[in-house]
Amino acid sequence: MSDGLAMIAARHEGTLPWNLGMRWDRAERGLVEGRFTIQSHHLAGNGFLHAAAIIALVDSASGYGCMLSLPEGAESFTTIELKSNFLGTAREGDVSCVATLAHGGRSTQVWDAVARSELSGKTLALFRCTQMVLWPR
Repeated sequence: MSDGLAMIAARHEGTLPWNLGMRWDRAERGLVEGRFTIQSHHLAGNGFLHAAAIIALVDSASGYGCMLSLPEGAESFTTIELKSNFLGTAREGDVSCVATLAHGGRSTQVWDAVARSELSGKTLALFRCTQMVLWPR
């Protein structure tokens, strides 16, 4: 297990991503890949994948990536903005994501993520978030 995956494993149990069944395939500075298998608790009342389930996946991947990519001496981070464009949906199979660092500065990081249906291969969402780097006081 990579250091990045070990860091996620140490923080993951009992959290929202853990409760939603998210699994992490790759985690390193500037890149995190993960997925979940669609189950009934991921669906909205209309029977399709709930947008919040996708946001939980891509935002979690970006957050874990931010932790792995903090500048030396930084303490943590907090999300200050996020945006998503939903392009499709799914009812079954795995939803995967790839989150990549677009900007890694001293005070902010910007992360891009793409969520895809593994069954159809279609892009479900494009996501971008800005993280504020937190420094010790």
